[in-house]
Amino acid sequence: MTREADFSKGLIPAIVQDHLTGKVLMQGYMNAEALQHTLETGKVTFFSRSKNRLWTKGETSENYLTYVSHAADCDGDSLLIQAHPAGPVCHTGADTCWEEDNKGKVAFIRYLTEIIRDRKRNPSGESYTASLFAKGINKVAQKVGEEAVELVIEAKDDNKDLFLGEAADLLFHYLVLLEAKEVELDEVLDVLIKRHSS
Repeated sequence: MTREADFSKGLIPAIVQDHLTGKVLMQGYMNAEALQHTLETGKVTFFSRSKNRLWTKGETSENYLTYVSHAADCDGDSLLIQAHPAGPVCHTGADTCWEEDNKGKVAFIRYLTEIIRDRKRNPSGESYTASLFAKGINKVAQKVGEEAVELVIEAKDDNKDLFLGEAADLLFHYLVLLEAKEVELDEVLDVLIKRHSS
């Protein structure tokens, strides 16, 4: 069940997180109008307390925050906004308002996993991923093996683009295999964490 934001008391905090990196970028305030404007335009918009009006992040710098999704917290009195930044978010020129680097795109794996799961649950004749699931676990496992061999072959050469392409193919098919086995990537990471702490 999706919770609705409760604007009955006026402005509520809106925390913006990069949907690819998971990094917290900034915090502003929203009212119902700001959230509606965000949904309509696809650009994260706040209510500026100093300007006393709606304010779209990036309206001066053009470093817009492209809206991806939002969720209200358990009490409905704050929002978590997932967005894609067009550039540095802080007015100081830093990536975030906490002067942290916004690097790494590991959170994209979670997003990709959700898409893979959807292709399994809602197959489409046009989906390559759905076609893999339809062929069964043996075919999925075979594809992982093929991609692993191709990655090893490219590792022996000096073509970085080809190596990256094969690495991406292997990672994608590995995620498909995990979904076919109904295993979460976090379960694999738990094994690594346990080994690391031993």
